[in-house]
Amino acid sequence: MTFSRTAYVNLLRSQTGYHEGRDPDGNWNNIQRFSPETPGLEWSQGQPWCAVFTAWGADELGARDLWPITASCTTAVSWWKQHGRWTDYPVLGGPFYMGSAGQDHVGVVYAYDADSIYTVEGNTNTTGAYQGDGVYQRVRPRRGLDSPYGYGVPNFDEGTVSADPALGGTASASVPAPEPPPVRVSLAHVVAAARRDPGLGQGGTTYPAEVNVVEVALAAEGLLQDAYAHDGSFGSLTVTAFAKWQRRYSERGGLGWSSSDCDGIPGKTSLTALGKDRGFTVTS
Repeated sequence: MTFSRTAYVNLLRSQTGYHEGRDPDGNWNNIQRFSPETPGLEWSQGQPWCAVFTAWGADELGARDLWPITASCTTAVSWWKQHGRWTDYPVLGGPFYMGSAGQDHVGVVYAYDADSIYTVEGNTNTTGAYQGDGVYQRVRPRRGLDSPYGYGVPNFDEGTVSADPALGGTASASVPAPEPPPVRVSLAHVVAAARRDPGLGQGGTTYPAEVNVVEVALAAEGLLQDAYAHDGSFGSLTVTAFAKWQRRYSERGGLGWSSSDCDGIPGKTSLTALGKDRGFTVTS
């Protein structure tokens, strides 16, 4: 059985921003995707799910025999100790447990240094609560008040990296973050939106995800107000902003485009130039 630290940590990090559901009164309700997706833990739906989140990641990678598949932090701590894989020091990619005996909360360490651990955690919030609403990346102290009770030591393919002198004594370490996926925008889709959206009324959209990329780029160029840069609609304000970009690009390159060339309907040259400046690729 293989179990990659990098794959595990980055799988958990990919869930950052995920939120549990709300009940009819608008309160967070612990209903989330990880319990039903982890065989044996379906029963835990609606219960605190920080331990389920860490188990889900191991199960997704086919490593459930190398991780405690449980919804209980107390049971997980016992599992690590019984397997002789427990330490008082940070472990890269390993779980940390909070509370007087590790019973309150768990997350996973994606980096550490002399003073702090950098973590990804389920069922927490922006304040680091033990009963929160989603998946967050946090920074917690290594020592003293609000520091972990201890750490599990997973059997990763890459070997163990830990501040524990008995496990190598690496002073600081970090799992490299994955490269962000390339952002691609279809010229045909954006042109269709630029021709259609202005006639749809306020907020009408055709290809909102791709249009939003263009809107954000135009806002970054100072050509579209931020307030209108996230609705995914290539409405009249976005058409006007893109026309300004066409004029700017023409002047910058000495192209001598006429007013009819700068009509706010993207062409491949102008859209590709905007993408080159603002980090997206144009497809046909």
